[in-house]
Amino acid sequence: MKRVIFLLFIAFSVVVPARGQQPLYIVNGVERTDIREIDPEIIERMEELPADEFTIARYGERASHGVVIITLKYDEPARFVADTAGFARYVARRVKWSTTDPTARVVLRYRIAEDGSLTILETLQSTDSRLKRRVEKVVEASPRWEPARKAGQAVATEGVLRIQLPEGRPLPRELQLVIR
Repeated sequence: MKRVIFLLFIAFSVVVPARGQQPLYIVNGVERTDIREIDPEIIERMEELPADEFTIARYGERASHGVVIITLKYDEPARFVADTAGFARYVARRVKWSTTDPTARVVLRYRIAEDGSLTILETLQSTDSRLKRRVEKVVEASPRWEPARKAGQAVATEGVLRIQLPEGRPLPRELQLVIR
């Protein structure tokens, strides 16, 4: 038992660096201590610099474990300002879907243009065509967004909208026929 715990400790310590042994993270020119909350979809470019004399000379002792430079697709994300609860809640509140209707889900990929207009790019999932049509209608009629910005300029971005109605009810499991 002691040997198993010791081996788990060794395996964990190899995967997770000790406190203070993390590289210096620079995100869009700003030093950060943690990058876990960054969505990988918004990373435009990532570059690792070794902990050599040139890197330490440029960034100081903080770079003694290397530097990771991350460039995001934008400095400020797009914001849906028409509803403080967020875009998904805005859409869900406006779709007419009774509690007696079956539970259904729609997942759409959309694009927010530089002018703040929204366009549906594709349907990623739809369990009910009625809900899909209703969600699309609400999305297409929704107010403009405040577009994402990079270096002060508006830039186009993409997002994913997930709507499941009625809210709070899980989707039924698919039936599987097993013949033995």
